Amino acid sequence: MPVPWFLLSLALGRSPGVLPLERLVGPQNTAHCSPGLSCHLWDGDVLCLPGTIEPPPGPVLVPTSLQTELVLRCYHETDCDLCVRVDVHLAVHGHWEKPEDEELFRGASDPEPREPGNASLQSQVVLSFQAYPTARCVLLEVQVPASLVPSGQSVGSVVFDCFEAALGGEVQIWSYTQPRYQKEVNLTQKLPALPWLNLSADGDNLRLVLDVSEGQRFGLSLYWDQVQGPPKPRWQRNMTGPQNFTLNHTELVPCLCIQMWPLEPDSIRTNLCPFREDPRAHRNLWRATRLRLLSPLAWQMDAPCALPAEAALCWRAPGGGPCQPLVPPLPRENVTVNKALEFPLLKGHPNLCVQVSSWEKLQLEECLWADSLGPLRDDMLLVETRGPQDNRSLCALEPSGCTPLSSKASTRAARLGEQLLGDLQSGRCEQLWNDDLGVLWACPMDKYIHKRWALVWLACLLFTAVLLLLFLLKKDHVKAAARVRRVLLLYSADDASFERIAGVLASALCQLPLRVAVDLWSRRELSALGPLAWFHAQRRQTLQEGGVVVLLFSPGAVALCHEWLQDGASVPGADAPHDAFAASLSCVLPDFLQGRAPGRYVGACFDRLLLPDAVPALFRTVPVFSLPTQLPDFLEALQGPGAPRPERLRERAEHVSRALQPALDCCFPPQGAPGPECRTGPKAGDAT
Repeated sequence: MPVPWFLLSLALGRSPGVLPLERLVGPQNTAHCSPGLSCHLWDGDVLCLPGTIEPPPGPVLVPTSLQTELVLRCYHETDCDLCVRVDVHLAVHGHWEKPEDEELFRGASDPEPREPGNASLQSQVVLSFQAYPTARCVLLEVQVPASLVPSGQSVGSVVFDCFEAALGGEVQIWSYTQPRYQKEVNLTQKLPALPWLNLSADGDNLRLVLDVSEGQRFGLSLYWDQVQGPPKPRWQRNMTGPQNFTLNHTELVPCLCIQMWPLEPDSIRTNLCPFREDPRAHRNLWRATRLRLLSPLAWQMDAPCALPAEAALCWRAPGGGPCQPLVPPLPRENVTVNKALEFPLLKGHPNLCVQVSSWEKLQLEECLWADSLGPLRDDMLLVETRGPQDNRSLCALEPSGCTPLSSKASTRAARLGEQLLGDLQSGRCEQLWNDDLGVLWACPMDKYIHKRWALVWLACLLFTAVLLLLFLLKKDHVKAAARVRRVLLLYSADDASFERIAGVLASALCQLPLRVAVDLWSRRELSALGPLAWFHAQRRQTLQEGGVVVLLFSPGAVALCHEWLQDGASVPGADAPHDAFAASLSCVLPDFLQGRAPGRYVGACFDRLLLPDAVPALFRTVPVFSLPTQLPDFLEALQGPGAPRPERLRERAEHVSRALQPALDCCFPPQGAPGPECRTGPKAGDAT
């Protein structure tokens, strides 16, 4: 019966001391022989009747020894049988005599007698194979020119492909001639045994079951199989069978392999690498991949496994827009993991970022110089291109493209074209790159931002701040008003009712006061940037300002989280262009997996719709509040250190509860009570 390929790999596979097995395609048996010999395999099997030994009538071709080799006979790509290839070594026994031996020659039809040198010697060789419960015999006809071999010397060998056998069994092979002129040659071989290994799902994780004989001691090791260099061990233990243990799903990567061996001297180690095509393992690999700066111009991509990737540089301007490819683009570079690489630059800049793509899909983007050179700068990237006859042109890289400095467009670079050209000529710009194609310059823009009105604005702001402070001192909510905290509300738009409830909650939170950002109020911006870029900008701004991100869970959001964690969800936002919650998962998950979420995230759900225990365990590492039951605690977590006194906090919770209650009663009526049509009023921001 065909054996699955991964089981044969486990028994015979990729340990450093074991060569990969040759694969034979198709069920046909074949025979081939060494140069100088000709051979033919009879169709079908023959009876295994060796008979008694007879004296040879003259020189005869007889088997002298046997050799075997394990190969795979495959009927499909993954269904293969273990097969034993047999190599029969042959020699000539006996001496030529005249004239009696002449009848043995193939030239018997000639009227004149022929010398042995003009004839050939033929023999029928039987191969007998026994492996419980089967037995087979095949017949090989072998022929050799008599003039080429003196008596008693080896003439070559004939190879038979092949006898199928079972793992762990013992095979016996005999070879003799028909008729039999000498005692048969034989060989006994023990085939490798296969410890049974089974992988099964255990919730989010994976259960590894090892069905090894009771009391048998064996070693088990998990390691990363490296394309270059030795394997990297991850875990090793000596065990007594049978055993099973659990692998966390976050530990699965394509190069994770399992090695087993009996605790005996000189034992053979068997290997299995079952996750090479697992989608979860490939997602985990990219989540575990990190880019880091080694020196001002050297960088490295750290990853557990080798992966196909290309790297390119781009320019990110402040404000949350997408990272723009350089013009002209620097050559893309194939990336080798865990190896230092050099940038084709003269110096680094915080706005230069590295994009890593695999199969034309962007996987990673890091601004590596931001840690060493500070945050993004409001610099303008000038591109100097060189044409034929040393013609040069200058343009500024902006979101709309590369704008010529002499352009009359209404962009910032066009308005400041002459000033930027003067900065370039006076040496105020940094040269980042220079080659035959052109030059890249980074020119500071700080001095052009409201330069003439800086003192006027400062005086106005100071005067306004004094007036505002005097006014707020007379109010009992001075602390809360002075520290308006930013809140980013993320939710899954399961249906229109839940979307309206989210809008009511956001509107009520704005009255506390809190600065609330929600995709309902930013439709145009969301459509222009795309969900992923919009969320990335909002999340960064919220966390930089000391705000908090609220994950509003619903049954749809919980299902989406499980799908993302377990079943290989599609690219976030690909099916729902306004669903910022789906797009946010690719950035939210690293914060939770790396322990950065506490203090920056909170969760919430409506107690009529979902229980907090239904939220995936990964997201319960931060507080999850049931609304409106836990509204006071929820509001205190949102307002942070600037939260008002408990009495004031209870008043605000009652205000939010009164705003929510009609919408909850309308959209989620108690069981058995049909609710009217849900109308939550106009949504703030619809006009935008």
